[in-house]
Amino acid sequence: MRRTLGSWIFVVVVFLLDLYIFQVVKFLTQSLSPKFRLGIHIFYWGISGAMILFMLLIPYQHVENWSKTVRTYAFAIFIGIFLAKLLALVFFLVDDLRRVIQWVGGKLFYGLAQGEEYKGVTISRSLFLSWMGFGLGSIFFGTLVYGFRNKYRYKVQNLDLSFNNLPAAFKGTRIVQISDIHSGSFMDKSAVQHGVDMIMAQKPDLILFTGDLVNDRAIEMQEYVSVFNKLNAPLGVYSTLGNHDYGDYYFGTNPIGEKAEQKMANLKRLKEVHSEMGWRLLLDEHVPIEKNGQKIALLGVQNISGKPRFHSYGDLEKARVGTDEYPFKILMSHDPSHWDKEVREKYADIDLMLSGHTHGMQFGVEIPGLKWSPVQYMYKQWHGLYESGTQRLYVNPGFGFIGYPGRVGVLPEITVFTLV
Repeated sequence: MRRTLGSWIFVVVVFLLDLYIFQVVKFLTQSLSPKFRLGIHIFYWGISGAMILFMLLIPYQHVENWSKTVRTYAFAIFIGIFLAKLLALVFFLVDDLRRVIQWVGGKLFYGLAQGEEYKGVTISRSLFLSWMGFGLGSIFFGTLVYGFRNKYRYKVQNLDLSFNNLPAAFKGTRIVQISDIHSGSFMDKSAVQHGVDMIMAQKPDLILFTGDLVNDRAIEMQEYVSVFNKLNAPLGVYSTLGNHDYGDYYFGTNPIGEKAEQKMANLKRLKEVHSEMGWRLLLDEHVPIEKNGQKIALLGVQNISGKPRFHSYGDLEKARVGTDEYPFKILMSHDPSHWDKEVREKYADIDLMLSGHTHGMQFGVEIPGLKWSPVQYMYKQWHGLYESGTQRLYVNPGFGFIGYPGRVGVLPEITVFTLV
């Protein structure tokens, strides 16, 4: 495998970043004994050197042959250390900017005030900002490592939803929503089984899955069909597709030749997996849900996104045709940006939309009075319940995980709606 120019540039950038941060390390350790200082310097370059060596060698390794656990954690730790250094870098740059401003100011105003040639002003590095950078960087990395233990720590979120037009027969109906399973990331089958047992313990009347069953390929579900086929409910288990289910990130968005055939076969197989588990996959269609002689409509669309970088496959108008007779409608649509793209403006008769996709970025803060995640700068609706007039949207942060094998602040969720 040949290394690309972009990867070489990244290696150089990481090395220069390490050199820059090392200057701060030397400053903070200057008062220590020579032996202790040397030990810290060796430790720093041991970690940094290992990261650079990892980047240099990885293109020549058959990563696909590594165990999933080793592969996942190796890349997660690498990215975690890199991001922690970037966070620390912000404080170091602020400190150096402060020093430059003071130096320039001293040069200009010292000379003007004294009426003589400027002799030079030494501006020392700030001990406070230096320690702040290292401290927050270390806390950030430690938090990411702690989050490894939360990836199967399923949280049950209960919500009561009231709608004036809900048929009386559906009062008290319990709907469980799960989303973003991403089975290709799982490494502990028994932990996933525990999550499925938690779903069934909620005694749902209806179970809805809102997309991203896999990371890329249908084969990822091979080991987990026997787990998720345990999901059942009196009113059925229904599902739809998410952006990862089409295999775009593995086969490409518009492959040609043999790769195009493989992509089509992969999607066909994935649809069969839904059926084998007893899930009714809704592809731009609707089904009536009946209870005690009264009916509501459940609509499911293929992935529709309001973001240009995500391909839209679905057709809500097609799914909606024939639903006018139903007094209440639920829509399953994977990407919450679909809500603003067309649902709120064009389909006011859709009472409840259920989405996933964002994962809450698997990182954030959710405490009374504060709800924050970096993903909110990309998605206006990213986790929780949103309202517009009589319409509701709920964004589930996902049952699984992808990329980072953990969660911080935003736990994997089993959402239970009680219609009241």
